[in-house]
Amino acid sequence: MSKRTKFGLAALLIVGLSAAAVLTAAWRDGKATEVKLEQVGNRDLLAVVTASGKIEADAQVDISADITGRIVQLGVKEGDLVKQGQFLVQIDPAQYQSSVKRLEGLLASNQAALVQAQTNRDQLKRQLDRWTEMRKINAALVSQEQVEQAQQQFDVAVATFNAAQANVDQARGSLSEARDQLAKTRIVSPINGRVVRLPVEVGEVAVPGTFSRETGRLMTIADLGKIIAKVKVDETDVVKVHLGDSVEVTIDAFQDSAFAGRVTKISNAATVAGSTQSGSSTDRAVDFDVEVILDSPPAGIRPDLSATARVVTDTRSNAVAIPIIALTVRQHEELPNELKPAESAAAKKEKDREGVFVVANGIATFRAVKVGIAGDEFFEVLDGLRPGDSIVAGPYQAVRDMKDSTRVRQAKDAKTGTRP
Repeated sequence: MSKRTKFGLAALLIVGLSAAAVLTAAWRDGKATEVKLEQVGNRDLLAVVTASGKIEADAQVDISADITGRIVQLGVKEGDLVKQGQFLVQIDPAQYQSSVKRLEGLLASNQAALVQAQTNRDQLKRQLDRWTEMRKINAALVSQEQVEQAQQQFDVAVATFNAAQANVDQARGSLSEARDQLAKTRIVSPINGRVVRLPVEVGEVAVPGTFSRETGRLMTIADLGKIIAKVKVDETDVVKVHLGDSVEVTIDAFQDSAFAGRVTKISNAATVAGSTQSGSSTDRAVDFDVEVILDSPPAGIRPDLSATARVVTDTRSNAVAIPIIALTVRQHEELPNELKPAESAAAKKEKDREGVFVVANGIATFRAVKVGIAGDEFFEVLDGLRPGDSIVAGPYQAVRDMKDSTRVRQAKDAKTGTRP
């Protein structure tokens, strides 16, 4: 075989091997799972609890009647500013004025009877004393029977006087009660504020709200000097919220604006929002009321406006962070000869490990990590990763279904059609 022929065969062999390598690489590349790759970096994180509720005044009073009667005058309109002690509502006082006059007459009559009983008692007391003294001087002048009769008459007079005194006290108490009822026909404001609700009109009958707060309410006065957002926080999040936490409040009526505030009150008792039955079990939404006072409420704000609060419960500066979507859970793989005793559900759950898929040389390997606070889009990583590590950061289904040692490649950019 000539030298030229040998060189030709060698060239063909090299070309063939090169083509095979290219085809193999292409085949392998075609089998790789397309994913979104990101490098672990440092970020500033905010842990936030979001809850919805409504705007309320810090001081709000429902005005209701303590007596029954027809409304004959309203001193304010809805939206009016009022001061403490200002006249609000007049209930027809006619029947209560009549009661006062009747009881004033009864008191005067009982007082006259008391004076008469007192005079009679005093007269019989003097007669008893005189006869008793005469009996001591000369028993023949006054008999023992006369002394005993005088004593009996005096005792009756004392009882009559005590009864008259009781009647006076009773009439005086009834008169005081009637005057108090009459005073309640005129209702004044207990606080400074604004009339934010006025559901009644002149001519309607005011009734005490004994059984229903809504039925007895005449109006609502709110002190709008301090405004709070009262939101409901889920039981799983309320333990993260603390007094003094900073809050960003958005109000539906004031779009594109956010208002700063702080947590001032966290209820100790939960409110059950409702229940849904699933099979034989009942699921209840258990929430806790959290009050947030607004630092600078907007002009024109009013109670009952819908609001959403973002409570900042924790912060991290320059923390190692990963996208939330990158974190997944994998079950601990047991050794073939490992003993498998009966386990509780909690013990089985402990075998689940949180981690991410770290990519090196195109191979994704599961690595357990320890995470800290959660921001809106990123988790803080406390252990298991370093800045610069390449991890699988999506899509969600790929991360969920991925197996250990899976070959991956960067997905093409949707806009350019090229891989970053």
